[in-house]
Amino acid sequence: MNRLIIRLASAALLIPAVAILPIRAADLPEASVGESIYLHGMLAPDSPVVGARENGIPAKGADAACVNCHLRSGLGSREGEIFIPPVTTDYLFHDPSHTGADAVLPYVESMHRRSPYTPATLQRAIREGLDSDGRQLGYLMPRYALGDREMADLLAYLKKLSVHQSPGITDGVLHFATIVTPDANPVKRSGVLDVLQHYVTEYDSFPIGPQPRMWTSGKAAPAKSMYMAHLRWQLHVWQLEGPAESWRAQLEGHLKREPVFAVLSGLGGSNWAPVHQFCEEERVPCLFPNVEVPVVGEGGFYSLYFSRGVLLEADLIANRLGAEPKAEGLVVDQIYRRGDSGERAAQELAATLQTQGVKVRDHALAPGGKGKGLSAALHDAAGTQALVLWLRSDDVGALGTPPAHAKVFISGLMGGLEDTPLPAGWRESTYLALPLDVPSRRGVRLDYPLGWFHFRHIPIVAQQVQSDTFLACTLVSEVMKMLSDSYVREYLIEQLQGMLEHRLITGYYPHLALSYHERFASRGGYIAHFTPAGTGTRLVADGDWTVP
Repeated sequence: MNRLIIRLASAALLIPAVAILPIRAADLPEASVGESIYLHGMLAPDSPVVGARENGIPAKGADAACVNCHLRSGLGSREGEIFIPPVTTDYLFHDPSHTGADAVLPYVESMHRRSPYTPATLQRAIREGLDSDGRQLGYLMPRYALGDREMADLLAYLKKLSVHQSPGITDGVLHFATIVTPDANPVKRSGVLDVLQHYVTEYDSFPIGPQPRMWTSGKAAPAKSMYMAHLRWQLHVWQLEGPAESWRAQLEGHLKREPVFAVLSGLGGSNWAPVHQFCEEERVPCLFPNVEVPVVGEGGFYSLYFSRGVLLEADLIANRLGAEPKAEGLVVDQIYRRGDSGERAAQELAATLQTQGVKVRDHALAPGGKGKGLSAALHDAAGTQALVLWLRSDDVGALGTPPAHAKVFISGLMGGLEDTPLPAGWRESTYLALPLDVPSRRGVRLDYPLGWFHFRHIPIVAQQVQSDTFLACTLVSEVMKMLSDSYVREYLIEQLQGMLEHRLITGYYPHLALSYHERFASRGGYIAHFTPAGTGTRLVADGDWTVP
């Protein structure tokens, strides 16, 4: 089995300020009252938590939710120079003046030196803003008007938060899964798994094996909690089969047989929703899978993506068409194949354009078949003002005569990015929607993974998804060093959110960033065109980086 040895060390936690988003009653999941208070600031769907900060500023509902500062893991955060302490009961009731013989808690940067709380002093802290030693808590901490029942529910939820509960760790091994759906492109599948297996195998040969705890000098209480552990990675490939309605049962079986800490990378076709839903419900981090149609609905925490894929492309095209003179009254034709990623993108674009007074006509081709039905669809779209093609490279290469006097937009992800095989007659009037950086600006950000592939003799069969897979591996490897020994799934995601914007090697993306409520690390793109018009694969941005 492929395993990866990782040296884990403590590192600084830097979490950006949290944007407070409104929570509607309909959005609240089925949960205990304590969980609802902590995550949403709600006692019930129509009953918000009420509190006030030291300076008299009221805090209510989502603004009063504990998660805003203490985060979902309960392990605290940092706002500038203000450290928000952990609130899991492991830390709240722990005596920081322990000796070397005492049980040691994993180090987190926001640990405070104070007397341990008791249930009574913890309730006082929540209601009156006094810590375990009777000192005033910081002004960011609201004083909550909670009754005895609500207080008991909240304390019961805090007891569930722990640094010792996440599954997927056995005998010094950290278990990961990668998920591949049956509709995934087989060439991309081989490329993704090749990168993952090489990455794991290379670290498996790292000369340092599992070691005992490595203690610091122990001169200060936090130092006694700082030690490095050595864990290996083990990768499990979960290959799904059959129709999408059967995937949930397959995933449940995989997770039962092979409990994992997180899902790393992976590959989907046109439908990733069952996998996304499974990971959210089972609370398993799903980190940067290669999917063209991610789930973009409200809520969610455990699934992180690099971008919104073809849905972002649809918004980029809508943004450009909406800026056209006399956009209202414009007629747009779309061509896509049923069951492919372009069908969902076409729906997104049509919904947006129709709100702008743009008329949209869809031409849905039957699944499969190079060029099958394409000539008839182009004939039906003759005379259109704008044509949008959600087509794969096989169909793009089979395009006939372009429509006269029409602007053409094409999906970059589906067509092949700068290698999209547009016939010469189409290049002058065709624009690519590109949710990535243009080739001339990727530079060293892409040279690094390509060099890594070259020296390990990894065939480049699908460069963009292979680069994204390598990027996902390196991000997770780096963030593991920041966890110290706090192997908590939620803490893993929170640390990713904090460190991502400082990453310099970002592959195809000019910049990556995630705040607490965000799941898409890159949110913009370009409308680009080929130059020179007749030949070549050079793409030029037709305007600035745009975040729709």
